[in-house]
Amino acid sequence: MRKDIHPEEYRLVVFRDMSMDYSFLCKSAAEAKETVKWEDGNEYPLIKLEISHKSHPFYTGKMKLVDTAGRIDKFKTRYAKYSKK
Repeated sequence: MRKDIHPEEYRLVVFRDMSMDYSFLCKSAAEAKETVKWEDGNEYPLIKLEISHKSHPFYTGKMKLVDTAGRIDKFKTRYAKYSKK
């Protein structure tokens, strides 16, 4: 294994699944721009996720459409002129 490739500054970070409004506290070295107050009263960096184990179809057994970027609407407006009336 190569030396000095792993980050050394691990800290507690709150990860929030935006589609399910679910949060969990975990150690990470990822950069965060926002902070949030956690259940213990302390403030931690916040990293927003589009999908986690609470919303992923593999873990839930359900298919759920997550369209946070509006890709479906963009597709429909782009190709609306080709649809049969």
